[in-house]
Parts: sequence; C-alpha cells; structure tokens
Amino acid sequence: MRTILIDTDTASDDAVALIMALRHPGVRVAGITVVSGNVALPQAVRNALYTVELCGKTDVPVFAGAGKPLLRDLSHAEWFHGADGFGNQNYPHASIRAQSQHGVDAILSIVRANPGLTLVTLGPLTNVALAVSRDPGIAKLIDRCVIMGGNPACEGNVTPAAEYNIWCDPAAARIVVRSGMPIELVGWQLCRGEANLNEANIAAVRALDTKLAHFAIDINRTAMEANRIQSGEIGIALPDPVAMAIALDPSVCTIASNHRVEIECASELTRGQTVVDRLNVSGDERNRGIWNDPVGESTRVCWAIDIPLWKRILMNALG
Repeated sequence: MRTILIDTDTASDDAVALIMALRHPGVRVAGITVVSGNVALPQAVRNALYTVELCGKTDVPVFAGAGKPLLRDLSHAEWFHGADGFGNQNYPHASIRAQSQHGVDAILSIVRANPGLTLVTLGPLTNVALAVSRDPGIAKLIDRCVIMGGNPACEGNVTPAAEYNIWCDPAAARIVVRSGMPIELVGWQLCRGEANLNEANIAAVRALDTKLAHFAIDINRTAMEANRIQSGEIGIALPDPVAMAIALDPSVCTIASNHRVEIECASELTRGQTVVDRLNVSGDERNRGIWNDPVGESTRVCWAIDIPLWKRILMNALG
C-alpha cells in the first residue's frame, strides 16, 4: 500500500485529481492539506471536504494551511474556475469538517509518520515551503515529490513567462526546488493539445453515469470555456489530474530528464518563471546528474506523457 500526501488549492481540476488518488487501488491518502491559490483558503477547504465526502472517504483528514503567499499579495483564479472554484455549481457544505491542526504542522507530522511517502502538490507551494523551512530534514523522508507547476521551456498561462501555481508564490517555489526533495516537475503544458478531454472523451465520461463522472465534468464547465478563450483549444484541460496520473503511475511520463531548475522572484516581467537549463548551457552537473543524488537541487522534468494511459487512469477513477 503506497501512501500519498496531497497539497491542494482545491478548484475544478484539483478535485478531479483528488478523486483519482482517493479511488486508486493500492493507494492510501494520508491527508489533504489546503493552501490559498485558485480560490481563497476557506473556499478551497470547503471544496476539498465536499470532494472527499463525495468519494465516500470521510476518514481522510483535511487540513487548512496558509491563507496567503510568503511575500507577495493574494491572487486567485476565479476567472478560470468560477467564483466557487467549481464552475459556479454552488454545492452545499459537506457534513464533515477540517481538522484543527494547521496544514503546515500536518505536513510535518504526516511525513515523519510515513517515511517514504509520495507528496503531490497541486497548488502554490506555500505550505510545503513553510514545512521544509521549519524542518529541512523532511526532504530526506519523501520518496517522490510530484509538483504540478511551472512552464519549462514554454509559454506561461498567467503571464507570458509564468505558470499560475509558481507565479502565485514564487518565493515558496524557490525554497521547495532548492530543498533537496526528489522533485518531479509536471508543467502545465502537458495537459494541452491531445491531452485535453475532447468532446468524445467528455461524452465517454458522461456515459459512465456515476455521480463522480458527472461531477468531474460539471465543475469544469467554466474552466472549459476559459481554456477555449485562452488557448483556442476545445476541451477540458486538466493539469492537476495529469500530475496525479504520473504520481499514481510513473510510466505515464514517457520522456523526462534531470536539470537545474530556478524560479525567478524579482523581475516584474518574468516573476514566477520556471527556468530550466535543458541544454546545459551553464555546464552545471545538476543537468547531467542522477536524480535525487546527494548533491540535491536536481529536478526531474517531465517533457511528454502517454496520453491514452493518463485518460484510462482518469476513466477508471470516475467509473
């Protein structure tokens, strides 16, 4: 039984990723910590609780974490996910409640109690940065840290230079990529093109006729329209579920390499940019080294995915 800890700013694609983890055979979700990002922290917590209850996994604890970035001002993405983060579906409150323990404390306690777990991050990295800053030793206890974030060697989705999760709290992202954790970076671009849920995929999900299948499509209706406006692509882009698919089955990532990754924090033009030395123009050993070697700070970047496999994992979770 594999143990997973999830950190999320629960909105429409996050919730689908949560379903995938909560329903995957052989996986135990030890906890869900919530951070401000796509929506304000209280709404993100509410969405996480609703999703957990919908999956019938009310024994999985949910913890509220950081309500703002480390240094910069708050910024949310209601324009993409809807005012409630769930496509303006306005679901009722869940009957379960969040735990009293703070999310950062929960990360520390869960990692210490479950050495070798997989940490999956679906939002800004504020909670994780605070945890690793308080106890740098937890980096060695994490077997994999799968981060949905960044725009390695491509355009951004919130500015021309940056992807939303990293841009939202670049100082936190910098701390995490320099922490020595065995990071697998899953950029937002991997959900684009053929990886979108197209009209046929959406019809296939609806045909499953389960509450989770309908929920997954319904909550992404605003995101689907925002995706069309932003990229011109017709379909539902699901970056967090793509990252979760890789966390659940590493073979989903078909091309990857190890690199020095830096996060731009100062420039107004490129703040939050994920700078990846893909061609090793710096001659840095981290661009050739073994992933998770003692040198640390080398990040495994995923460049391509097995699209049919990622969609099968999604369909299995929703069926």
